[in-house]
Amino acid sequence: MRKQAALKRLKRIEGQVRGLSKMVEEDRYCMDVLMQIAAVQQALRGVSQELMHKHLEHCVHDAVAKGDQGKERELYKEMLDLIYKYSR
Repeated sequence: MRKQAALKRLKRIEGQVRGLSKMVEEDRYCMDVLMQIAAVQQALRGVSQELMHKHLEHCVHDAVAKGDQGKERELYKEMLDLIYKYSR
């Protein structure tokens, strides 16, 4: 994901979160708020999936291509830790 595209999506998500705050302040219907929260979570997952894809495509691939076994092990552990955090 290009930096500008990621920033654009994150700004959109930021606006959604501000909208959520306003909905809570206005005592909007709980289900409406919960639906918007689900939309924000999905949007964040989308950004994180793109970033993870690019990380694997570039950083991990480069370490493997260079034969840097220390860096490979470090990145492997980093990715496993991230996957475990996502699976909770």
